[in-house]
Amino acid sequence: MAQNNFQRMIQLAEDVFSAHNDPAQLDVDEKVMKRLERIHPATLSEHIEGDGPVVWILLIPTTIDLMNKFVAEEISESELLSKTPLDQKYEALYLCSALVLPEWRRKGLATKVGTVAIRQIRADHPIKYLFTWNFSDEGADLAELASKHESLPLLKRPVRKR
Repeated sequence: MAQNNFQRMIQLAEDVFSAHNDPAQLDVDEKVMKRLERIHPATLSEHIEGDGPVVWILLIPTTIDLMNKFVAEEISESELLSKTPLDQKYEALYLCSALVLPEWRRKGLATKVGTVAIRQIRADHPIKYLFTWNFSDEGADLAELASKHESLPLLKRPVRKR
């Protein structure tokens, strides 16, 4: 039986990030999704075609102090999220992940979904920086595009060798 888009996206997330096997990464579950929603509704964004999502974008608004600690490898993704205070104005935005099913790549969908989400967050928060931890060339390209589109300086956490 063929997998639907949702099942394929879950498998893609596991293939790309293997978060279950890496304590430094954020393992997105119901608890994490609820916290993200409390931080801002646009933290989790998607584009749906046919039987489910073909693009998922995860953004985490946070403080400049936590951004600097994350980029310097002093805290993990999980700590970044758990330490991000609720109900305050955020000045930094972490492009945590962008997943696109293979047949939907190179169509501009991740850029479109990401830009809309960034602008929704910026409407409520004085975002001054974008930061990332790239796992792929495509992710790095998306971060660069988002940085340029939104005129935000881009900070990068060093890529860990796998």
